[in-house]
Amino acid sequence: MPRIVVRLAALAAASLLLSGCAATVAPAATSTDAPAASANYPITVDNCGTSVTVTAAPERIVSIKSSATELLLALGVGDRIVGSAFLDGPLPESLETTGADLNVISDFLPGQEAVLALNPDFIYGGWESNFAADGAGERDALTALGVSTYVSPAACKGERMPNPLTFDTVFTEIEETGAIFGAAPVAADLVNALKDELAALEPTSTDTSALWYSSGTTTPYVGAGIGSPEMIMQAAGLSNIFADVSDTWTSVGWESVIEANPSVIVLVDATWNTAASKIAHLESDPATQVLDAVKNQRYIILPFASTEAGIRNVEAASSAITQLADLNE
Repeated sequence: MPRIVVRLAALAAASLLLSGCAATVAPAATSTDAPAASANYPITVDNCGTSVTVTAAPERIVSIKSSATELLLALGVGDRIVGSAFLDGPLPESLETTGADLNVISDFLPGQEAVLALNPDFIYGGWESNFAADGAGERDALTALGVSTYVSPAACKGERMPNPLTFDTVFTEIEETGAIFGAAPVAADLVNALKDELAALEPTSTDTSALWYSSGTTTPYVGAGIGSPEMIMQAAGLSNIFADVSDTWTSVGWESVIEANPSVIVLVDATWNTAASKIAHLESDPATQVLDAVKNQRYIILPFASTEAGIRNVEAASSAITQLADLNE
């Protein structure tokens, strides 16, 4: 069997393991009772510069991006999701059952007409760009229609962008959404479990430089110094070769990657841009064939959905530690 096939099989197994080892994101039991008592409301939060007020737990939710959908499922409010879109990959095994009946309205960003046809009272998006005129709709316009909106705070732009993103930011989002959706106790339990898992990580003690390779061939799109890639790599003990770039992700030239010559390459595995396709590029392009990580096939593969800021980031760091240990054997 060719070497690359063997290596890909091993990496795919590690990726599947990450998708399935989501013990801490197991959903709470879905309640058949009414949402949280109105005495807990109204709740007002400042969300990426937009004031969001909810007077009762939302009952008809549209979720956009895996990070938003997975958190809602983990909070046990999946029965209130009337439509989901832009899922970045399969659900982890712990959420498959509760998410089995998801109404996926689009594989990508849905249009406003498709979203409003579901008569939602709340839209939860993973990115600010989800709320555009040519997307789910602009936030002010949706509010005027009686539809509240919320963006993952990790994805805020401009002066509200977390700098840097930390696990505390992720945990705060879980607690904030728990309050909004009437699931505060479940959110608190989830945060406590994730904090325990984060504290239990044993990052590599060696000085291991790493490239976070998201996409792109002519111009690679890589993890920079203040977003979820940096946060995950730090937790795993990896030294990001672009940690000094003050951005979440950034475009760079291959020349700078070759000059840094990272010890390992973290590959983001997405259905539209697979880890296998990135490996094929790295190993066929004369410019990147010279990289030590490529010559020695030192690749760490993480599912895309685990790399967006959310409930699977601790798992992503844990998987990176495990895969690196395997590479170092």
